[in-house]
Amino acid sequence: MNSLKVLKKKFLATYATSSKYSRGRKYKEREHPYRDPYQRDRDRIIHSAAFRKLEYKTQVFITHEGDYYRTRLTHTLEVAQIARTIGKALNLNEELIEAIALAHDLGHTPFGHAGEEILNELLKEEGGFNHNIQGLRCVDFLEIKYPEFIGLNLSWEVREGIAKHSTSYNSKKALTDFPDLNIDEQPTLEAQVVDIADEIAYDNHDLDDGLTSGLLSEKDLKNIRLWEIKRKEAKEKYPRAKPEILKFLIIRSLIDLQVTDLINYTKYLLKKHNINSWDKVKKSKERLVKFSPQIEKLRIPLRKFLYENLYLNRRVLRMTEKSKRFIKELFLNYYHNPWQIPEDFRKRKRKPDSLKRLIADYIAGMTDRYALEEYKKLFDPYEKV
Repeated sequence: MNSLKVLKKKFLATYATSSKYSRGRKYKEREHPYRDPYQRDRDRIIHSAAFRKLEYKTQVFITHEGDYYRTRLTHTLEVAQIARTIGKALNLNEELIEAIALAHDLGHTPFGHAGEEILNELLKEEGGFNHNIQGLRCVDFLEIKYPEFIGLNLSWEVREGIAKHSTSYNSKKALTDFPDLNIDEQPTLEAQVVDIADEIAYDNHDLDDGLTSGLLSEKDLKNIRLWEIKRKEAKEKYPRAKPEILKFLIIRSLIDLQVTDLINYTKYLLKKHNINSWDKVKKSKERLVKFSPQIEKLRIPLRKFLYENLYLNRRVLRMTEKSKRFIKELFLNYYHNPWQIPEDFRKRKRKPDSLKRLIADYIAGMTDRYALEEYKKLFDPYEKV
């Protein structure tokens, strides 16, 4: 047994996902002499075209709204950072966590959730559009990089983490193309950690972006108990801190509070349910990575505030509706004129897939910038094609 495997065996918790027991890859490959399978997966994800494109995909604010705001890429890196912190404290497999975290948004469309919503509507008769499943399509057969196989040939556990990323994921129909992924099983603890890290990241960092943009006001947050608790603590400790520094301190403290609570309560649940093996995690009736009821109760008003005051803000809704129109017109143009899709991409169409699914694959892979440029080329009479 090489030194890498000895270290894994020594430090991973019994309920963690060891690569030693991985369900493997679709296409068999020889193991790397010094890189764990999940490390290889992480590297393949980082070097994929889909990952690079995240830099120019919307989180909340469209990229040309300003350089400060989070993009889908910076959000992804923040999720990976938070998830690895949690995983380390729980003695989970950090390489698996990082791979899932870096891949969790690969299937997102340009213009954030607006793109996903309109594609889901346009593909209603085709089973809809789900960014988790789209991420799986990316890594399974849309990425073309290797001569031996299509896709990235990722480990089963990473693929499951992508497919079951969202805690609201419940569509058996969406997994039709992926029969090896059993929706009735709980995802690994590593995948569950990424899910919650995603929530922590977008709640707190969208709050940061909302305040910076001026769409949210700190005055409006005075009725949010969780914010007020941390604001008072920061103000008492740093009475002379400038407003922008105070804002950073509050948000940092909010993240720390939630991460600490999550770690402690998850440890409690693992002990309570006697979870001492990977198999018990998979067979559990409920997810085991959770906040305590007390913190969950405090998080609800903050999340409601963000929904009502940021995501439903007039300016954000205007961006959303405009984005939907862009994508819908692009989609219909390609549907009636499929020859306008590049030939090399048209060749990627799989036998089970319809033309609409091919178009969704093409549009989902666009960045905000590319989608806008394509729109101008197709519909602006003064734009060179």
